[in-house]
Amino acid sequence: MRDSYPVLLWKAGAWALGIIPLGFAIKWTVTSRLGPNPVEFLEHYTGDWSLRLLLVTLALTPLRKLIGRSEPIRVRRAVGLWAYAYLCLHFSIYLVFDLELSLLQLVEDFSRRTYITLGLTAWLMLLPLAITSTDRWQRRLGRDWKTLHRLVYPAALLGAFHYLWLVKADTFKPLIYLGVLLVLLAWRLPWSAVRQRPNPAATRSA
Repeated sequence: MRDSYPVLLWKAGAWALGIIPLGFAIKWTVTSRLGPNPVEFLEHYTGDWSLRLLLVTLALTPLRKLIGRSEPIRVRRAVGLWAYAYLCLHFSIYLVFDLELSLLQLVEDFSRRTYITLGLTAWLMLLPLAITSTDRWQRRLGRDWKTLHRLVYPAALLGAFHYLWLVKADTFKPLIYLGVLLVLLAWRLPWSAVRQRPNPAATRSA
């Protein structure tokens, strides 16, 4: 079954969100326009985009309810996978250039640097979500699939606090990300309360 025109537009937008920032990063790398510290620039750039796309992923469910259309949910998986792809790039740059593939140094950083602990834990929490993001895994896991994918909420919080802990001084941007994330998480609370609230008419009937 072919997708409708609106769905194709949403899918194109989702892929553009992932591809365009990556294209700029490649262009700036090739043309040596990454500044005096290219590794630090790429680490921050990929980390920023990972968190931004993760926030977009979490915003798609509220957006669907607000506009009354299903297209945002149709592209949620693609945006989420792009968020994890940028997170993998972020982690790979740190592992290759900062640690020179030293697993011993990675273990030491994980145990001694709080922001590394938070970031790596978020990456590990999102790994099973990326693996089980296919329709086949959704069918295999059944109801457990939704339970597993709720890990995105604590993982996003860890990512936001990872950024906040990293910058220490200039906290404006990480606080903006954290604020948006808290709004998106708080938005879900009334909906869950409404869904779980018993129907008064049904209670009286019983």
